[in-house]
Amino acid sequence: MAHDTAHHESNISRIWKVFFLLSVITIVEVILGIIKPPFLIETTLISMKLLNWIFIILTIWKAYYITWAFMHMEGETKGLRRSVVWTAIFLICYLIFILLTEGDYVYEVFKAGHKSWDF
Repeated sequence: MAHDTAHHESNISRIWKVFFLLSVITIVEVILGIIKPPFLIETTLISMKLLNWIFIILTIWKAYYITWAFMHMEGETKGLRRSVVWTAIFLICYLIFILLTEGDYVYEVFKAGHKSWDF
């Protein structure tokens, strides 16, 4: 009976650890969204504001940790972990690349009225 209680407390402490980590990341995102520090808004990196990159990185980190904790990926084989996590990371990076490329193109079209391509 004592063994079951110790294991139960371990799961409870793990749940609280996950809760606090995800809460801290979310609170940081909310505070940055409310304050919007000028140096993060004025600085651009690869055609996007640094603040937006921070939001993307924190969101990907939360998604990874949710997958790791709630899908119990830490107990799985290395191949399964890599197939799940690397696929998601590749697709997210690909989506970001497409959104930035197409968004920049649409912005240039609306700004200039047309966009000429020199091949």
